[in-house]
Amino acid sequence: MGDREWSSPPTEDEESEMPLFMDVHEVGGALGVDDVVAAHNKDLEIQDKYGVSYKQAWVDHVNGKIFCLAEGPDAATVSRVHEEGHGMVADAIHEVSEYS
Repeated sequence: MGDREWSSPPTEDEESEMPLFMDVHEVGGALGVDDVVAAHNKDLEIQDKYGVSYKQAWVDHVNGKIFCLAEGPDAATVSRVHEEGHGMVADAIHEVSEYS
């Protein structure tokens, strides 16, 4: 991996109380910015109800993919926010760790 140095994985004391999840939506085709923003805003409106915090979203407009980073109790709960918020559930959800 070249010369890049990675920091050590966080210790239990350094980890947040909730795990992080990266989900992937395979929408297909070109995506409009307004539709993605509207869906993300719906997640933000109801996330507190489930103890979830959506941190950021990324879009691959050309290939029709959306990536969402969320903190939550588990993958099912993170998915529930999408389902209730706008109905666009993720095709895959991965628990991830943040390194800097």
